[in-house]
Amino acid sequence: MVDSSGHDLILTAGHCKSAHGMFVPRYDSGKSADAQPFGVFPVQEWFRDSQWAADESVKSDLDFAFARVGTYQGKKVQDVVGANTVARTPGFTSNVTVIGYPMSTYDRADQAVSCPTRTSVLAGFNQIRIDCAGMWGGVSGGPWFSRVDLSGSGTGEIVGNVGGWNGGGPDVPASDPLYNRITYSPVYGDRFFQLYSDAQRGDHADHGPYQQPALPYSMGTWDTWRNARLLTSGDFRGTGHSDMIAVWGDGRATLYLGDGKGGFVSEQQLLAPNGTWTHAQTITAGDFAGSKQSDLMVRWSDGEVTLYGDVGKNGLNTAGTRMIGPNQTWTHATEMAAGRFTADAAARDLIVRWSDGELTLYTKVSAGTFGKENQLKAPNPSWKDAATLTSVDFSGSGRRNLMVRWSNGAIDTYPSITASGLGDATRLQGPTTLWTGDLAMTAGNFTPDDRTDDLVVRRPGGGITLYPDTSSTELGTEHMLVAPAP
Repeated sequence: MVDSSGHDLILTAGHCKSAHGMFVPRYDSGKSADAQPFGVFPVQEWFRDSQWAADESVKSDLDFAFARVGTYQGKKVQDVVGANTVARTPGFTSNVTVIGYPMSTYDRADQAVSCPTRTSVLAGFNQIRIDCAGMWGGVSGGPWFSRVDLSGSGTGEIVGNVGGWNGGGPDVPASDPLYNRITYSPVYGDRFFQLYSDAQRGDHADHGPYQQPALPYSMGTWDTWRNARLLTSGDFRGTGHSDMIAVWGDGRATLYLGDGKGGFVSEQQLLAPNGTWTHAQTITAGDFAGSKQSDLMVRWSDGEVTLYGDVGKNGLNTAGTRMIGPNQTWTHATEMAAGRFTADAAARDLIVRWSDGELTLYTKVSAGTFGKENQLKAPNPSWKDAATLTSVDFSGSGRRNLMVRWSNGAIDTYPSITASGLGDATRLQGPTTLWTGDLAMTAGNFTPDDRTDDLVVRRPGGGITLYPDTSSTELGTEHMLVAPAP
C-alpha cells in the first residue's frame, strides 16, 4: 500500500500483474476471505511501464507496477491500513528491510518473512541485490524498506521491490541454495516516479523507449566472460590489496583493479587480441622479483615459461624473463600456484601439478631460476583429477595454503605444506556438479581484512562469483559480480 491522492494504490512487481488480483492486508492463511483482518480489496486497474519486458534484458529494470484497488465494505484501503511512502533508491549499497510472502509450497507457516540486510549492485543492470535466506518463490513484489515500523504502524519508506532480472532472482532450480537467497530489485528512478504519477491520475501514458541510466562500473556480462580462459590474482599495483588478471580466448589480457572492498572499480587492457597469448596455458602471480608488487608467470603451449615482472608498472607488452625455453617436460605442467608456502620470508614459492599427477614445489624462485625443486607427490592417478589450483591465506600471516578443486567438484585445502611434504587435507566442500566443468578459479585479497581468502570463480556459462572471507571449511557468502547466462 502506497500513499496516493485516491487512497487506493498498491505497489508490486510488473511481472505480478494478473487478471483477477486481490490485495489482502495482513493476510491470515487460517481464515476465509470474509474473515481477513482488514478485508479483501479487488484490483480494478493496473499500471505498468510500457517498455517492461518479461525477460532478462535491461528492460527488466522496469519490473514495478501499481494497481488501483476497489473498496471493502465501502472503505478505501489507505483509510483502513494506512500507507507507505516511496522514495528514490538511495544508491546501490544501502541498508534495507525486505518483506515478502513465500508460497506455502516453500513456507508451510504461510507467513510473511522479513530480512534486514545491505544491498549491492547487480552488475550490468539498474538494479540492486541482496543475499538473504528465506526469499522463496512468491515474494515477488515485496517491498524493500529504507525504514519501517514493524512493531507499530507497519508502514515505512519503500525504495525497491522484489523483481527485476529473471523476475527477481538467479535462474536456478528451486533445489539450488541460491534460489531462496539471492534476490533483486529495480532501482527507483525517473521511470518509476513517472509511472507513480500516472497511476495517481489514472493515466496510461507511454514514455517512449527505455534508456538505461549510467551505471556504476560493471565487469560486463556472461557472454563476454565465458571467453575468459585464465584468471589469477595479485597485488599488481602495490596497493596492499589484490587486482585480477584475465587472459581471453582471443589472446587479450585484462587487468581488473580491485577496490579493497570486495569489488572492482575499472579495468585496463594489458594486451589487445593477438595470436601469441592464445598459447598461454596456465598463469599464476607471485612476488618473484621481491619488489612487493606481483609478477606474472606464464607457461606456454611449447613448454616455455616466462616471468613478467611488476605487471602493474611494466605491463605485458614486453619480452619478459625466460625461465626455461621451449621443452617437452614443461608442456606437462598443467596447473601452477604461487605464494609463500614454506617458512621463507618471501612469497616466491611455486607449486606445479603435472599431467601424470606429480606435484612439485619450487622454493626461492626468482627471475631466471626455479630455485630448488621438491617433490610433494610422486606421479599418481588421484592428482590427475586436480582440476584447479590456487593459493589462499586464511590467517593473514602471509603463509599460504594450497586450495584444490577436483574434477568432481570437491574442494580441499592443504594448510601444512613444507619442502618435504604436502601434509593432510582439510575438506572445504564435498563433490558437487555445481563446481564441475570448465571453471577458472583464483583467490585474492579483495576485502578489507588483509587476508588472501576471497575466492573468485568463473562459471562455465560466464557468470563471475566472489566468495569473500572463505575459510578452510566454509565458502564465504556468495556475491555475484557478473550474472550467469540465462
